[in-house]
Amino acid sequence: MARPLSRPHPASEFPLSSPVTTFYREEFLKHLELLRMQRDCFSDTALASAEQALDRILQQLDALCARQNAGEVFSQILASLDCVTGVSSQSDRKTLH
Repeated sequence: MARPLSRPHPASEFPLSSPVTTFYREEFLKHLELLRMQRDCFSDTALASAEQALDRILQQLDALCARQNAGEVFSQILASLDCVTGVSSQSDRKTLH
């Protein structure tokens, strides 16, 4: 049975407020896109849970970025996501942020 398509997350769906917020938004959207491309590797439940968590992060990104430990928290989350999606192996190593 075919899985239903998840709704896309255009960057414009979330308000842009700072370069830091924009950076993290782009990183989380990359992970979400690759997760969806790898959907055959995950159960429907696992995929739905990951999408729901990423949706919540993206919706609260401005507030989360305002926290004092945001960089540390986001680094841990992104590292965990990278173990699943492999975003860092897909990025251009010549581009530095």
